[in-house]
Amino acid sequence: DLGPTTANVLVGILSAIVDNIPVMFAVLTMDPHMSHGQWLLVTLTAGVGGSMLSIGSAAGVALMGTARGVYTFGNHLKWSWAVAIGYAVSIVAHLWINAKYFH
Repeated sequence: DLGPTTANVLVGILSAIVDNIPVMFAVLTMDPHMSHGQWLLVTLTAGVGGSMLSIGSAAGVALMGTARGVYTFGNHLKWSWAVAIGYAVSIVAHLWINAKYFH
């Protein structure tokens, strides 16, 4: 058993590879019993996680198609380190600011 926080962080990482809409649909279909804070966390991680790779969001895929040769998967990877730091910082900030919702 991973626990809800670890599982929700992994949902965000999965969202980097698979579009976040089907990922969240799968989470909602499972109907897990989670605190309000965990629901906020999975929403945050799926949204931000979808930006870690350009293929993880519809906007990234659309931009790669529209700006062919200018915005590429490789160009996005150059900044993935910054997105990953933002991902981690947003999780820590959420856990700290919304600690009262985790019960």
